[in-house]
Amino acid sequence: NAHPEPCVARSAIALARYSPAIPTVVFPMVTGHEIGGVVAAVGEAVTTFAVGDLVGVGCMVDSCRSCKYCQRGLEQYCKGKGNGGGGGVFTYGDSTNKYKHSSEDVEVTNAVTYGGYSESIVVNHGFVCHIPSNLDLAAATPLLCAGITTYSPLIHYGLRPHHKLAVVGLGGLGHMGVKFGVAMGAEVTVVSRGTAKQEDSVRLGAHHFLDSTNKEAMAAAADSFDFVLDTVAANHDVSALLDLLTVDGKMVMVGIPPDAVPISAFRLIMGRKTLAGSLIGGIQETREMLEFCGRHNITCDIEMIRADEVNEAWERAISSDVKYRFVIDAATL
Repeated sequence: NAHPEPCVARSAIALARYSPAIPTVVFPMVTGHEIGGVVAAVGEAVTTFAVGDLVGVGCMVDSCRSCKYCQRGLEQYCKGKGNGGGGGVFTYGDSTNKYKHSSEDVEVTNAVTYGGYSESIVVNHGFVCHIPSNLDLAAATPLLCAGITTYSPLIHYGLRPHHKLAVVGLGGLGHMGVKFGVAMGAEVTVVSRGTAKQEDSVRLGAHHFLDSTNKEAMAAAADSFDFVLDTVAANHDVSALLDLLTVDGKMVMVGIPPDAVPISAFRLIMGRKTLAGSLIGGIQETREMLEFCGRHNITCDIEMIRADEVNEAWERAISSDVKYRFVIDAATL
């Protein structure tokens, strides 16, 4: 049981705005899947957490715990067959009685999980993460989604200190990709439309900046990157980004454009390039990410808001008027 400080994430905005097209969405909905707080109480059998600990909860609060993916620590890809559909139990808007072992197991039809826009939240200890005490709690809170979403693909797909990394998009995800890439020793370039974010990319530690609307600059940068991390959630020319990769280069998408992405197979074949995707990370990897952040003093750039400012913050987030995450002070609820 923890008192939380939740964040305003684009995925929450999208789910709330477009829910009429998603038949599984149930209202009332309490969003918030980047949650940081202080432990207020623990169950009798809990030994890994104590009252007063700084903790975080991310996108999941449970899973089947037994499928081949859960057994590998990949709970985000859970394939369990539960009530009302399978997969993991997400932090909000999901079935609370999907699995009998769920800490929120209730025999109520359409009962849903409620997220971090709350005064407190109860989560099974297996899905809670320690937040390093040297990190600011509010600034560390978005690491539970934005952090792990960018950390996981860099680790899984093998970013190395000698690699040249291009981070496409400088927003909530992109600014974390820059920080992780720099901390891992890569030579980091921010790729963005226009030059409005060039100064901020330097502040965040990026070594170079590339304006994707500058055809000459894009042509000059072709065949030069070992790794491209694409964080853009809007429609964009993915094939053009593949041209930035050198032979055996890898491009990983973590943003989800609204429309299907057309891909030139020729661009992949003529360079043995890899195009992949990645979804957050498992619980153990999330804990490792937080430990990494503690060692390197990495947090998210945030703007703290009161609860009564959330509607304004949602509109500002939609228009990209935030650097780079809003965090709600739960004490103002």
